[in-house]
Amino acid sequence: MDFHLSRGVLISSGTPAVYQLRPKKEIFGTLTKVTVGEKNPNKSNKTILLVGETGAGKSTLINALINYSMGVTWKDQVWFQIVDEEERSQAESQTSDVIVYEIFGYEAGTLSYSLTIIDTPGYGATKGIEHDVIVSERLLDLFRSDDGVQEVHAVGLVMKATDNRLSERLKYIFDSVMSLFGKNLEKNIVALITHSDGVTPDDALEALKAAKIKCANEENEPVHFLFNNQQKKERTKKNKMGLENAWRVTEEGMREFSEFLEKTAPQKLMTTVEVLNERIRLTACIQNLQERIEFIELKQREIKQTKEALEKHKEEMKTNKEFTIEFDEVYKDKEDIKVGWWCLLAGYAGAVSCNVCKENCHYPGCTMAWYAEHCEVMKKGRCTSCSGKCLASDHVKERKIYVNKTLHVKRTNEEMKKKYETNKTESEEKLSILEILEMEMKKLTAEKSEWLDESYQRVVKLEQIALNVFSLSTVVHFDLLIEKMKEEGDTEKVQKLEEMRSRVDEGTRAAQRYIIHMPAVIKKFGQTIWNKMTNHQTAV
Repeated sequence: MDFHLSRGVLISSGTPAVYQLRPKKEIFGTLTKVTVGEKNPNKSNKTILLVGETGAGKSTLINALINYSMGVTWKDQVWFQIVDEEERSQAESQTSDVIVYEIFGYEAGTLSYSLTIIDTPGYGATKGIEHDVIVSERLLDLFRSDDGVQEVHAVGLVMKATDNRLSERLKYIFDSVMSLFGKNLEKNIVALITHSDGVTPDDALEALKAAKIKCANEENEPVHFLFNNQQKKERTKKNKMGLENAWRVTEEGMREFSEFLEKTAPQKLMTTVEVLNERIRLTACIQNLQERIEFIELKQREIKQTKEALEKHKEEMKTNKEFTIEFDEVYKDKEDIKVGWWCLLAGYAGAVSCNVCKENCHYPGCTMAWYAEHCEVMKKGRCTSCSGKCLASDHVKERKIYVNKTLHVKRTNEEMKKKYETNKTESEEKLSILEILEMEMKKLTAEKSEWLDESYQRVVKLEQIALNVFSLSTVVHFDLLIEKMKEEGDTEKVQKLEEMRSRVDEGTRAAQRYIIHMPAVIKKFGQTIWNKMTNHQTAV
């Protein structure tokens, strides 16, 4: 034990004496790595990802894992901390970084392997889902980085033994995380029950089942492990026996959890990276689709107004070349955007837009790429979002977006001819302006159908690979897709989407209720989507 003491700084000399470990801290881009000991490449390693809300005991659980790895027992009367809860709380208020704790050098102790613990900060906090999207993207950064994590042995859902129902906030947190992973990870998701007295936490387990949280199951019960959170509490004559029992609860929970890690095969995170990328592309595609449909509908309204005016004033325009018709002309303009301060911390928040199609290909949500060609919507050098699927080099990333606008204008017959006859094909030479307008209307309708089908195919692909196809970043977009498919009259696809939509469990609905008062959601989805979300919630 003296060897261990040399690695820490005494911060409390009571019983137990509490030591703060002095780990090595490194920052790789958006990742923070905290390391104790030196890695031995000949020793196996187990990776755990922890998820839970503030106050569930996640930090204490991380410290308990460290102490168990080090072989600390009740009789040693010491306790080591790698996480300083006060310092961690302050850090969470300032950063979205995912922290990776690495525990090396104790493989000859209670565990035969080293540990990597991934801590996800701030999910479900009052900063809003704009911040949570950044946390999800940090995980993506971790999973695809050369210095990151390529496999996971367990995803631990941290919750209190006293939770007799999952709060809307906790359901939101678990839903957010479930939506990140591929279906291959379901058997690696377990419940880590804190603040336990050692008795089976029936209420907490029933709450997990009632919320339809997908996780490993044995005998029709979620796989779970029990831990107490009083290891560093000062021991007195009155509480010594109770604290020793509490210690035994954690010790037994650690033993059982370590056995689970020993026998459970790790899951490669390539599927998870694919899910994360596909979800980002789907969200960007449907967000872009919404803007394109809006532009088409405005354009169709312009054409309708123009046709009506031309037909109404056909005779006047023949005799009076200066006679004008009035209509709302559609155009696109670029406007500056505002980003939340969490995005500003990332340093590269903005929108990726196409200079050819004049569309927003990834907005909101592009917070990871410095340049447009590195954005997640790019695949094999081309954009997966814009209507032309243009080259990455045709795109720009900046804090500006294209906005659909209309301007009430007056146009003479000559001006109308210039507008619609400039790009006539040879086959269109003999067509009148009215006939060209009709062709333009049909073309726009066909494009709208094509784009809707593209979005539908992305939803189908996501369902095939994702553990949870619906997340808060996509569920309201699906509602929009269903609405537009109904307008198209495509009953088969509407039925398929509605079947998928009906499987949205109580966790996602509760999550919607949780974020309903968050102002950041308006920044994230836009006012139109927000209205759809609140209308949907009324129906629920």
